[in-house]
Amino acid sequence: MSAPKAGEVYIEFFTIGKQMKAVAVDAATGVEVTVFGPTNVSQKELQNLAVQKLKYRLGKLGHS
Repeated sequence: MSAPKAGEVYIEFFTIGKQMKAVAVDAATGVEVTVFGPTNVSQKELQNLAVQKLKYRLGKLGHS
């Protein structure tokens, strides 16, 4: 198995009642963030929000 590429992100979606949970994980560092939204929001919108949050978190940790 090859090493993860810089910037590679894994996204998982979970529906919990009337909410959708999106988890974004940076493949290279293992840093993970979670966002929630209503189920009527598109997965693409939640994905974008999760990736923005992940980039912010990585910047705070010095992994930008």
